[in-house]
Amino acid sequence: MKRLRELVRAAGDAALQLTLPLFEAPPALPPRAPVAWPPRPEAPPPRGPVARTLPPVEPRTTPPGRGRRVAKLGPHAVEYELRRSRRRTIGFFVDDTGLRVTAPRWVTVSEIDAAIADKQGWILRKLVEWRDHAERRERLTVRWEDGGRVAFVGHELTMRLSARADAPAVSLDGDTLRVALPPGAGTEQLRDTVQAWLQREARALFERRLPIYVERLGRGPTRWRLSSARTRWGSCAPDGSIRLNWRLVHFPLEIVDYVIAHELAHLEEMNHGPRFWATVQSILPGFEAARRQLKDFPDDLTLS
Repeated sequence: MKRLRELVRAAGDAALQLTLPLFEAPPALPPRAPVAWPPRPEAPPPRGPVARTLPPVEPRTTPPGRGRRVAKLGPHAVEYELRRSRRRTIGFFVDDTGLRVTAPRWVTVSEIDAAIADKQGWILRKLVEWRDHAERRERLTVRWEDGGRVAFVGHELTMRLSARADAPAVSLDGDTLRVALPPGAGTEQLRDTVQAWLQREARALFERRLPIYVERLGRGPTRWRLSSARTRWGSCAPDGSIRLNWRLVHFPLEIVDYVIAHELAHLEEMNHGPRFWATVQSILPGFEAARRQLKDFPDDLTLS
């Protein structure tokens, strides 16, 4: 039995020796260093139980699983998250968290760095777009508090709270929106009060603007109503009814007019073909600028 155990151990050691030479001698992995993997002298392969506690050979040349790394793209040092997966190609994703690279487990870090360098133009462009997107979000997001700002027909209003009992719930005073609530009013109470006022103002605005474009088109909707949709500024149904999102009241008048003209044009063409756009052009010449403005608006942002 002792001789048999020695043979088994020798066979296990031989198998380990056959596996390790398939890779070049791995450099040492410094503690949590995102880049620069300095080499270390070769050491005899571990045997027995110790081998189970060591990381596999491949992660010694690439970060294990997920990790943060830094890529040099021209004069820019760009931090990114590296994820290993079963995919067969290297993928690049840019969002509000930054750059994420997904690569097969067998691809080396040097190959990943080369792929990032090859895509650096696209990566830098997307990172700038997301930075601008974040700045727009920060600028446009409403803070429901005394002194907070809210957009109204393209202008910024400053909300001021006042506990006067004889004052209307909400009143417009130049660039100030006065809200009859105590200074310590909660966020939800302030938001609900101001949103109710904005919805009333939106209805009044649409009632003034709709007849202008109905007259130009020569026909009007069977009915219209306010919408609170989170993903659409307006819609037109086959029965001739239209909906207009009350949050349009935040935008400049030219954007409000564009959405109204857009939905009315669907009464003639229930599509977005050339004849549809010709109809929009006929009732709102030069609509393209407003359309571009609306398309540039952050689609994951709710103004109020």
